[in-house]
Order: sequence, then C-alpha cells, then structure tokens
Amino acid sequence: MNEDKSVPSPEEANELQKSSAAISEADVWETLRMVFDPELPVSIVDLGLVYDIRIEGKSVFVKMTLTMPGCVMGPSIAGDAQNRILALPGVEEANVEIVWDPPWHQSMMSEEARKRLGID
Repeated sequence: MNEDKSVPSPEEANELQKSSAAISEADVWETLRMVFDPELPVSIVDLGLVYDIRIEGKSVFVKMTLTMPGCVMGPSIAGDAQNRILALPGVEEANVEIVWDPPWHQSMMSEEARKRLGID
C-alpha cells in the first residue's frame, strides 16, 4: 500500500481487480484467438485446434491438438496459450494439454480459416 493505507496503489488495485474477477469462457476463447500457429496466419481457434475449455474457480484447463503430431512448435503454441490465459483477470492457474484424440482434420477449421488458407 502507499502512504495512505486505506487507498491501494495502482499496482495493488490492479492485482485486487485481477484476483476478484470472474473468469468467463467467452474471454478464454477470445484470448485463444490471439494465439497463432507460427507457420500459418490463422489462430488456433479458427484452425479448430482447441477442443475443450473448462473453468474451475480460478483455474482454466484447455485441451487442444496440433495440425500434425510431429509439430515441433507444439510446446511453443501451448506455452503462448497458457501465458495469455494467465494474463486474464481472475486466472491463477492455466493448464494447456495437447491431445491427439480426435485427430485434427482440415474440416475442423472455420470458414474464415479455410478462405484465408485458400482451401475450398
């Protein structure tokens, strides 16, 4: 706290707001739209790589896949997703798990992603 103990500093106010905010699934989806496969100009959401989002209290659990099992960028993509989720107000823990079932297929992409990649 600053000199006036009854008024939190801007940093403390931000932390208080972050710790008391409710986590919305819509906010998590929107945040994951900012995570891109480095090899493609499309978000992991539009690619259809995010299979499940579960929120339990201040924890967020995501199951996602990759376009190919041998993708060397997998840990980087999952790490970016995790860091962005952790930046959301109210989130204290984020777990991003890469799964392979069901296997990813181009049909899982959004219409916008297919257009952007010249598919269809």
